[in-house]
Amino acid sequence: MFDGVAGEDLPVGFGFRPYRGDEDHGAMAAVRLGCVERDRVDVRSVVEGLPTAAEIAQASARLEEPSKNQILVVFDGSLVGYSTIRWWQERDDTWLYLHRGYLVPEHRGRGIGSAMLSWAEERIRRLVEEHGTARTAVIGANAAASEQDATALLLAAGYRRVFSLVELELGDLRQLPERGGELPAGIRTGPIRASHYRAAWRTVVDSYADNGFTRKWPFQDFVDTADPACWRAAWNGQDMVGVALCSIRRHDHTVGEVEELSVRTDQRRLGIGRVLLLEGLRSLREQGATTARLFTGTTNPYRSYDLYESVGFRRQNEFVRYRKPLA
Repeated sequence: MFDGVAGEDLPVGFGFRPYRGDEDHGAMAAVRLGCVERDRVDVRSVVEGLPTAAEIAQASARLEEPSKNQILVVFDGSLVGYSTIRWWQERDDTWLYLHRGYLVPEHRGRGIGSAMLSWAEERIRRLVEEHGTARTAVIGANAAASEQDATALLLAAGYRRVFSLVELELGDLRQLPERGGELPAGIRTGPIRASHYRAAWRTVVDSYADNGFTRKWPFQDFVDTADPACWRAAWNGQDMVGVALCSIRRHDHTVGEVEELSVRTDQRRLGIGRVLLLEGLRSLREQGATTARLFTGTTNPYRSYDLYESVGFRRQNEFVRYRKPLA
């Protein structure tokens, strides 16, 4: 037995085992590669693409107790699937416990995915009990719209769709509009320095005040991941009124990402966001990126994708977020 799921629940030749660290990363990356064709994975996606072994190692290192919160599926000794659990607190104090599983297609339809899901739910219930978060805890799971097998499994298990992320791509950064439009009187733009970090963080956090399903983002987390080479901000006098936080993808320097585009509520619909977006995209181009990606939630009340499409972004994928009550 491994953390609540018995080996006899699996077909002959299959078993569960815990994550062992560096020796598993290459095989885990191979599992992800094996899912690409069946699940129509967009390998360049910034939401969930095709990770390298090094990226899987980094993600595993960020997990709490990875040997307990990851389960590996083996068939005749070879790794053919795995599931991961992580958790965080959202702005409304909900504790989201998210599980994500991958299984190579040739072994689907035999109850293995269901056993992986059962392990994840049982492990989450134990974590919730340990953490004392039962009052506000929910179970979450993700699947791209193209992942038909995962979608069917989750819906059959009682999960419901709560929102989705839409990913867009600007295919050629050489084709950017020459002008971003005129800024309102008194507004200026410029790079973001370390002395501006708190104001930039606050601008982003405040922009999500009316959005549901958003993760708490402590200032120290912002500082720890700061990469300001392609960051731009707008000021009205000394007050920051908007930011565009753009970055180069670490493992593919031809791809840039617009991580955040936020404008203060009282300064929206004045053209500031468009100017900041284009300045950030030009910075990405100067750093060597040839394409850019971004994603936005379908619960976004400001229809920001209209702005993105106006500068050349086109919709690529949809990533659905599912939830299920803990009980």
